[in-house]
Amino acid sequence: MNLLLRTSMIGATGILLGACSTSQSALAPTGEQAERINTLFWVMTIGGGLILLLVCILAGIAIFGGSDWRRRLAGENLIKWLGIAFPVVVLSVLLTYGFLVLRAGATSTQDGAENLRISVSGELWWWRVTYTDADGNRIETANEIHLPVGQPVTLELTTADVIHSFWAPNLAGKLDMIPGRTNELTVTAKVPGVTRGQCAEYCGGAHAFMSFHVVAQSPEDFTTWLAEEASPSSEPADAALTRGKDLFLGTGCGGCHAVRGTAATGSIGPDLTHVGSRRSLAAATLPNTAEAIADFIVNNQHIKPENKMPTYAMFSETQLRDLSAYLESLR
Repeated sequence: MNLLLRTSMIGATGILLGACSTSQSALAPTGEQAERINTLFWVMTIGGGLILLLVCILAGIAIFGGSDWRRRLAGENLIKWLGIAFPVVVLSVLLTYGFLVLRAGATSTQDGAENLRISVSGELWWWRVTYTDADGNRIETANEIHLPVGQPVTLELTTADVIHSFWAPNLAGKLDMIPGRTNELTVTAKVPGVTRGQCAEYCGGAHAFMSFHVVAQSPEDFTTWLAEEASPSSEPADAALTRGKDLFLGTGCGGCHAVRGTAATGSIGPDLTHVGSRRSLAAATLPNTAEAIADFIVNNQHIKPENKMPTYAMFSETQLRDLSAYLESLR
């Protein structure tokens, strides 16, 4: 019993400490839309708390009050005003206020210019993110969304398979991704920084490991990043990296993954052209290190069950080190 109690306390402590993080919290808004949702949340929470207090006071009077107070509480007028009129008025005001605060139906633009548009596709179990530059070139990355601070950005949300739900709580509310349909979510990052998002609709075995990072940066830094992301992969700088590249191309990795500037043009899995510059691996499941890359290559079904990548156990230790070092060098 003592062991069970200690285990429960440790688990509860871990949950409470995890709840203190603001990297994926609607209570720490960093986007214009999330700020509106946060305002509405506190108005409704405080208002609901006051109503609960009123109900508790009336219940206390009904239980412990004198006969005169009880008689008044049992009268028809109290039922009419507090039981019917009050809820109708309060809910109508909250509904109207909610529409006004959230600006239902409004679209955000900057100086009448066309918003930057980013295509985000939910897939089992990762995120395909595609930018289109000023020349019309499509630039694909994965599991990481970069945004310029202060500029409205329209996210085109689609899915390649089942229903997913895009939710970056620090940035905006969630929106479902429905097969055969493109839903649009306009977001505006207010401050630079890195936050997390998550698929908010159960979509299968590895649903819990389908996260992403949102990187809000200054417009200048965003422009620089996008130009670098559009460039082809770098050439190996030494013999070990060259061996790793040859392994990548020679063992079929390019059938599922693309590395621009090489013969790898696969589109089933994430684009790996600049995978080494990302903040995480496997949709925010692992840190982005050569060791983690090697671990995922041979243990991916254990780390992220049911994902579409087969386990590659045929590499020797040296080959695995060269291959993971090559992928980690793609920046």
